[in-house]
Amino acid sequence: MISTNPVRTDRIAVSTWSLHRTLGRLPNYGPEANGTVPQRTATPGALSLLDLPAKLAAFGIHKVEICHFHLPSREPAYLDQLRNALAEADVTLWQLLIDAGDITHPTQAEQEMAWIEGWLDVAGRLGATRARVSGGRAEPSSQALAMSHAGLARLADYAQQRGVRLMTENWQNLLTKPEYVLTVLNGLDHIGLLADFGNWSGPTKYADLAQILPRAESAHAKAYFTGPGQMNQDDYERCLDLCRTTAFTGPYSLIYDGPDNDEWTGLQLERAVVAKYLYSSRG
Repeated sequence: MISTNPVRTDRIAVSTWSLHRTLGRLPNYGPEANGTVPQRTATPGALSLLDLPAKLAAFGIHKVEICHFHLPSREPAYLDQLRNALAEADVTLWQLLIDAGDITHPTQAEQEMAWIEGWLDVAGRLGATRARVSGGRAEPSSQALAMSHAGLARLADYAQQRGVRLMTENWQNLLTKPEYVLTVLNGLDHIGLLADFGNWSGPTKYADLAQILPRAESAHAKAYFTGPGQMNQDDYERCLDLCRTTAFTGPYSLIYDGPDNDEWTGLQLERAVVAKYLYSSRG
């Protein structure tokens, strides 16, 4: 059920991954599609991506991240339609999330980079302020970290020429520890960091996040749900406490991936907790 948040803030966003079921469960794909959008069929009753900006505005959120595979077309006419729909709803495209491509691939790095560059062209056409890419799927090593550093630097230059700031994330095989994240980003001031609450776990999770949050300019605020409406609020609030302690000032993009198919209600529960941190002191 959608209800409007009475207080608008541009520090709360939503990723289309949080509405993956609403948008028809379109599968992810990568460079194997050779730069085209493969033929895919959305589940019945799916919301069109063109209609999403107005739904988000009615929900009280005016900032969105779009996963690349949720775009049904890369044709300029469609991209212009989507950009206009975002503008008409007063919704900012904060990031295009490029959810495939491996810049550390042992034999196909150039092809993977070229595929990612094609999506950076899309991000520029859509008017995205940022685009997030993976630091790589290689197992951590000095060689892989150096390869990631060089690849991200090249992609950041390419993105910058299109009016887009490149981002990477504490995500996938290579960037599994804070020291790897900080090593790859060392000296790359034209690249931003997206810190995801849910990508790391275990006994060092909070200490690890604390090390990268001072570098982060965006956060994926993902809560764990053990059942419908059953959020692990302690974990969520500990992550938000870390953001406050490290003076994080970027947007929180709500990530809902819980068992209940009512994604809007899951997002509403997450937003209520995040809003408490933005508008008042905890407790």
